[in-house]
Amino acid sequence: MLDRVLSSETFRRSERARSLLAYLVARQQSGEAEKLKGYAIAVDVFGKDAEFDASTDALVRVQAGRLRELLNHYYELEGKADPIRIAVPRGSYVPAYELVATGAGVAASGDALGKPAAAEPAQPVLPQAPQSSGAIAKAAESLWPKRAAAVGQVRLLWGALALVAVLFALFVHRTLPLGDRAVAAAPTETTAPAGSPRSDALPTIRIVTRGDDPAVAGVARHFRAALSGFDTLEMMGGEYAANGAASASEPTGFVLAIASAGTPGAVSIDLQSMGSGKVLLNRLLSSAQTSHDTVEDEVASIATSVAPVTGVIYGYLEQRGLKSTLVDCLTLSDAYYTDQTPARHAQAYKCLEKLVAAGFKSSLIYSELAGLQIEARTDHYAYPPAPSEEQAMMFAREAVRLDPTSPYAHRAMGFLYSRRGDTTEAGRWMGKAYELNTYDLSMAASYGYALVYAADYARGAAILQRAVDASSGHPTWWDYTLFMARFMLDDMDAASRATDALLKPSKFHYLAARLVAAHWRGDRQTQASLVNELAMTYPKFVADPGATMRKANYPAALTEKLVGALRNAGLNGSS
Repeated sequence: MLDRVLSSETFRRSERARSLLAYLVARQQSGEAEKLKGYAIAVDVFGKDAEFDASTDALVRVQAGRLRELLNHYYELEGKADPIRIAVPRGSYVPAYELVATGAGVAASGDALGKPAAAEPAQPVLPQAPQSSGAIAKAAESLWPKRAAAVGQVRLLWGALALVAVLFALFVHRTLPLGDRAVAAAPTETTAPAGSPRSDALPTIRIVTRGDDPAVAGVARHFRAALSGFDTLEMMGGEYAANGAASASEPTGFVLAIASAGTPGAVSIDLQSMGSGKVLLNRLLSSAQTSHDTVEDEVASIATSVAPVTGVIYGYLEQRGLKSTLVDCLTLSDAYYTDQTPARHAQAYKCLEKLVAAGFKSSLIYSELAGLQIEARTDHYAYPPAPSEEQAMMFAREAVRLDPTSPYAHRAMGFLYSRRGDTTEAGRWMGKAYELNTYDLSMAASYGYALVYAADYARGAAILQRAVDASSGHPTWWDYTLFMARFMLDDMDAASRATDALLKPSKFHYLAARLVAAHWRGDRQTQASLVNELAMTYPKFVADPGATMRKANYPAALTEKLVGALRNAGLNGSS
């Protein structure tokens, strides 16, 4: 049954969860259940180095929790009729197996049968096509080939389990009315016309490696963990023969090739379109950059430049006219946040709204609608009619329900709570989003933002600084939030440097930050120019900057200190 789980819609976008589940099953089936500890999992699955400390680093616990959530989600929907269920009980990393039967359940731990089931018995299930006796072992073996020899030792056990499952399926099948059998057998998937992406299709990406340098395998592990955390891509597993030839059948597919670069530890990285063969990105990482101290930030920088809506892949799809409806809607939503006009907002909202009306179930769709709904309410847009905080929260909750491990859905919830002024809940949701994908620098920046607004300036500054330093390009609000954190930590040298990026657009809070920095540097000419620009363009802010900051839910101490700094810099009317 493992191959069914790993190839499901629930698991297809989470390479981390796929790898973790396959690893846990493979080690258990090879008789090494006692070795399933946090340290071994961190090193073998997530590429951590020998200095990893499971007692202080929650990576494995977080990913195990995410795996449990995905398994629960899978068995509630796609796997509802599976005769054998896989679970990872809390407090352990050793998988357990439940044989689902009418009125009773039997648990198998891999070494014994007949123990009481760990969970409540499931309801009777519809018949499933029988799996081969080695289905679970083979699926794990395909992802962890080193375990292949040991896996064969336990196939007899799985043969017995599969036989019981088949006999039970036959029993249920014979007791079903003919009409129900026809429904159970009816196909449920539809396909788009050849050559055109489905309306809800996302670009796909595969990772291939070339060369036997350990650095290649290490960098590939980090990229698998990174890219599987981006909801904007579909991470594809399995082998792929990357021979450089274009594939017209996959116009929205991409390959990330990681290869040895000639010297030990050096690695080359190429992102190539499968449709055209065009190389969209090329990077060369030195041995210093692939070391355990720096490789995570290097991978984060590249992944963040490739995978989001603002990244290289979506830019290529835009250029070639290869966008699906979902990709087009996501692009329109991003365009609104770049240039916030009512027309752009309505265009993005209506695009996403059509997908919902067509019945598409995507966490991304509802995450975007949640943000756009609250923007409409805050900025009093004419569309949608009567926007409300309650409707925005409904969208965000639906996003989390559809994908309980989506960083984007958790960030949407955090964004709504930050707009409410609930810094505790905003920090909790943003923190979860960051934990779900620490390689996504935009998630890091969002979490840093939440920490700063919760007056946790030290942690906020550290996370924001990492995001700013690792990114090749980023929104200016990262720099502004970093300015606030450094300003409150009395690190005016770093705060001043952060304002260098705030030249455009000329928003009042950017101008105010630059004014504070110019005054600290002693740049009187710039200081006078900024005072005049603020007075002419934003007289209401100049009259009472404190009121504006309080309305924006700035922490009280930050508001007081900024107002004082603006008064000292010559902004008349500060209070």
